[in-house]
Amino acid sequence: MSKLQLSVAVGNYDRIRPLVDGEVQIEGVDPVFMLQDPEEIFFRAFRHADYDVCELSLSSYSVKTAAGTSPYIAVPVFPSRAFRHTSIYVRADRGIERPEDLKGKRIGVPEYQLTANVWVRLFLEEEYGVKASDVTWVRGGYEDASRVEKIRLNLPLDVRLENAPEGKTISGLLADGDIDAVIGPRAPSCFDRGHPQVKYLFDDPHKTAAEWYSRTRLFPIMHTLGVRRTLAEQHPWLPGALLKAFEKSKALALSRLGDTSATKVTLPFVEDQLRAARNLMGADFWPYGFASNEHVVNRFLERHHAEGLSSRRLEARDLFHPATLESFAI
Repeated sequence: MSKLQLSVAVGNYDRIRPLVDGEVQIEGVDPVFMLQDPEEIFFRAFRHADYDVCELSLSSYSVKTAAGTSPYIAVPVFPSRAFRHTSIYVRADRGIERPEDLKGKRIGVPEYQLTANVWVRLFLEEEYGVKASDVTWVRGGYEDASRVEKIRLNLPLDVRLENAPEGKTISGLLADGDIDAVIGPRAPSCFDRGHPQVKYLFDDPHKTAAEWYSRTRLFPIMHTLGVRRTLAEQHPWLPGALLKAFEKSKALALSRLGDTSATKVTLPFVEDQLRAARNLMGADFWPYGFASNEHVVNRFLERHHAEGLSSRRLEARDLFHPATLESFAI
């Protein structure tokens, strides 16, 4: 039997490299990998379903799944996870010293429904009492004014969302003082350039995130892996084969990360960061699979629906192919 030739669009992560480099094989598949930025993958996936297998925004995928219009079915592989306490950037001249000070402010976002922003709004409300209706949201491209929201939204009436002025970018508005803060998965360029009036909201976002994890046991999921639904129906073995291969690839990447005889990444003290992550979160601090992540996905879906982003309250198992909800044991 000849192998399936499939297009696979993912980010260029260390946990993906063993697959891309051919060290780990996907059983029954001859993959053509395309290493792209998330913005390109998501745009092409949700607008045109360009790929056979691809990384998917958890939020956009949840919107589509709730509506019954997703061309993809997910596998519980999570190529991107991140604590998003580093995702809030504020003007230093607006008296914003605590999260509570965001109330009444104008906050820029590249897209309202981005997964990172859902997680930020979750902890802002649950930890600090800042609701989505307490601020005015300004939507626009970080650096390109032509960026649009990929997914049509139906938000609660008390949420104020407006578009950035024509030709203006979110980074430019923050730099000029026309908005008070930005929330998003990337740092705005004015922050990266060291703008004197732009700073993190949290003085030590890594410490704040670690304390939050200790209380909640939530390591936020940003992206999952999708396979074209028609392919999964035609080849029911495929979702399981993808999960198995991506698990092997991640395990190989982590074993290399822990080999500090010659550091594999261009970062000093990586062994200390690895040790700290395992002390806080356990040996498998970046778990794949359904059982290990059901509680994280359900917390996200609960918030997602409460914000009016998903048309119905999904359960975690609704997102994933049935064949990947459990695994064999020996």
